[in-house]
Amino acid sequence: QVQFEESGGGLVQPGGSLRLSCVASGSLVSIGPVGWYRQAPGKQREYVARISSEGQTMYADYVRGRFTISRDNAKNTVSLQMNSLELEDTAVYYCNVAPVVSHYWGQGTQVTVSS
Repeated sequence: QVQFEESGGGLVQPGGSLRLSCVASGSLVSIGPVGWYRQAPGKQREYVARISSEGQTMYADYVRGRFTISRDNAKNTVSLQMNSLELEDTAVYYCNVAPVVSHYWGQGTQVTVSS
């Protein structure tokens, strides 16, 4: 069983930046690939980015070039640096393994982009 705790969300203006963090309850090395996902109001949860145990990264087209995922295995932490935020980035952001395991979802962290 793995638990993830997300933090770092908040209210930001368009064009602004936020850095999200996700702390895993277990060893990140043993957990393997981890991803960030988001769910906007009235929409299904969607994939944002993932990072392998070795640090290889992948991004959804709608965040590539603006978001950067990273991990610190020693701290069991996966981060998401979000720059040039857009109104459409407003959502609750979650981390989970990649591919997801349904009972690993945490509470998420709310990101609101608004002028």
